[in-house]
Amino acid sequence: MEINLLDLIKQYKSIQNEIDSVVLKVLERGQYILGPNVEAFEEEIAEFTGTNHGIGVANGTDALLLTLKAYDIGEGDEVITTPFTFFATAEVISQAGAIPVFVDIDKDTYNMDINKIEENITEKTKAIIPVHIFGQPVDMDKVLEIAEKYNLIVIEDACQAIGAEYKSKKVGSIGHAACFSFFPTKNLGCYGDGGMIVTSDNSIVEKLNMLRFHGQRVKYHNEMLGYNSRLDEIQAAMLRVKLRYLNEWNNKRNYLAKKYNEKLINLPLKTPKEIDNIKHVYHLYIVQSEERDELIKFLKKSGISTGVYYPIPLHLQEVYKSLTYKEGDFENSEYCSKRTFALPLYPELKEKEQDYIIDKIKEFYENK
Repeated sequence: MEINLLDLIKQYKSIQNEIDSVVLKVLERGQYILGPNVEAFEEEIAEFTGTNHGIGVANGTDALLLTLKAYDIGEGDEVITTPFTFFATAEVISQAGAIPVFVDIDKDTYNMDINKIEENITEKTKAIIPVHIFGQPVDMDKVLEIAEKYNLIVIEDACQAIGAEYKSKKVGSIGHAACFSFFPTKNLGCYGDGGMIVTSDNSIVEKLNMLRFHGQRVKYHNEMLGYNSRLDEIQAAMLRVKLRYLNEWNNKRNYLAKKYNEKLINLPLKTPKEIDNIKHVYHLYIVQSEERDELIKFLKKSGISTGVYYPIPLHLQEVYKSLTYKEGDFENSEYCSKRTFALPLYPELKEKEQDYIIDKIKEFYENK
């Protein structure tokens, strides 16, 4: 049996007629940039997240960068975030001219350890970017409390967590602004690149719209240096179809995750821990194993694909040598980077496929 970590073709086949139909309509209309589907999708995402505005951009990375720019975060400023995330989170801080300041993670949830934020705040700190990693929200009450105390901007990196909830609030509606990625592998993924900024802060909306379109309010009247970062009309049309299925798909992910949790409970394998008062959407189902590399090889021989997230914490990346972090600075991030990996989990995963994965993991430990 061959089981992929993710199967995008199965999802497309399940809604093929709807996807093909909206794509043809866009092609027949002939408007491909900032058209009616982008506008409608922005409104639908804002409504879905409980925010006032959605601004469609080219990808999740641009969403983060443009949001930093909209809040005038730049040269010499510091932004607190996690070293256990995809590189883009810190990359955009550097691209904006600011300095990423890393805070270690909680070893159980993989999210930023909120108890270590305050000690890293200086007079140069301007923002916090909490990352809702793997689909589980950060404990945002403490983040907001700290931000208010020190007058900091909170930008949620919700690129892996669309549909997740913290105390009945959708992620994206909790900070000053939030960013989503629609990379194909995401819970709500397009067929290419795409991203979205959501906010209820009316003061930055016009600037975000200008930043994504060469710094202009009126065509050919450029008032600032901007970017060419717009969500494509075809991608927006397809995402509108998929958004209607998102809650159903996230619920299926949750169901499959709970089954993994129940069936793997007595093995020397650490399964995900959910914090109270949250809805985890399991963008990735992450486990910890002391025999990670050996187990991954065994599963591969059994036809089961896995993925390592993330093998090198950001503070140890070559590009950040100048920040003078060293091995041992963030013990939990380093510990997890050597032990964590993802098992296949997606809405189209069949029960018999999941049973096979579970049986093979048990077989591995039985033969140890």
